[in-house]
Amino acid sequence: MQQLLKNSNFKASTYFRYFAYFTACILGFFSTLVACAQSNFPSKPVHFIVPFAAGGGVDTAARIIAQRLSETWAQTVVVDNRAGANSVIGTESVAKSAPDGHTILAVFGPPFNTVHLFSKNVPYNAINDFTPISIVATVPMVVVVPSALNVNTTMELIEYAKRNGGQLSFGTSGTGSSQQLAGILFANAAGINLTHVPYKGGSAALNDVLGGHIPIGILALSNVIPYVKSGKLKAIGVIESHRSQTEPDIPTLAESGLSGYAVPDTWVGFLAPAGLSKQLLDKISQDISNAVEQPDIRKRLEGAGFEVSIKNPDAFKDVLSKSISLYKQTTLKAGIKPD
Repeated sequence: MQQLLKNSNFKASTYFRYFAYFTACILGFFSTLVACAQSNFPSKPVHFIVPFAAGGGVDTAARIIAQRLSETWAQTVVVDNRAGANSVIGTESVAKSAPDGHTILAVFGPPFNTVHLFSKNVPYNAINDFTPISIVATVPMVVVVPSALNVNTTMELIEYAKRNGGQLSFGTSGTGSSQQLAGILFANAAGINLTHVPYKGGSAALNDVLGGHIPIGILALSNVIPYVKSGKLKAIGVIESHRSQTEPDIPTLAESGLSGYAVPDTWVGFLAPAGLSKQLLDKISQDISNAVEQPDIRKRLEGAGFEVSIKNPDAFKDVLSKSISLYKQTTLKAGIKPD
């Protein structure tokens, strides 16, 4: 009996050693595969999905950064515009993609973090279904009118609206955007009636304001500044609490008569599907930051009206959490319910 126990103990201990060795080999094998996959990233073209039409603010920033990353990664970075359903179509396509770093969402916030406050049955969760990679810039938003409109200031616009009560419309890049929120808050603060006209991206709204088909646009400064400088549009004021760094001569709406008026900064950011590995997250985030920090890229972004403001994944995650809570309070106060 004693000999049997000795043999059993020997067999058990031997089995355990072999099992531990086998497990270590398997783990090492998979670790090597993961490391190889990461060191070889990207192994194919990377797609920046922009859930808006070409020519808008996000599209502009994505193309500037994509050009530099194509050089860094020695792979093509394709900017893929998938507009529709207030940015939901393109955003959902990223949420359902493989978390391998080859499909990345380039988006404004809002509407990324607010569309569910305006639309029912949004098929993704802004927190749970994405991995925040990097915020690269903020985008001042500005109220503009056609040059032919006899309006030059915030108070003149309010008086004009009152003389045309219930007949003025304002165009934005879509439902759930900071631009829509700005228009709602503007109407409430000024005691006027404005009708929101959402477009499939800022460029479409801009075209209708330029054409005089709509009297007011609340759009990204990066989109409208060339037309303001050429005299085709007039900039009434920026919607944030502070003036633009790149165009400091444009006053805020608060400075122009709407005391206390302000909408939180709109950011441009990059997100991957949920499940992106920490190693890939760190690499992609760092590569994007390095690209944006290059003097020529920074100059191009600032020249297009962006204010470079880089935030890492942890800071981005914090921005998302806080902004969703803030915008929920704003929409509830304004009586907005999902349609």
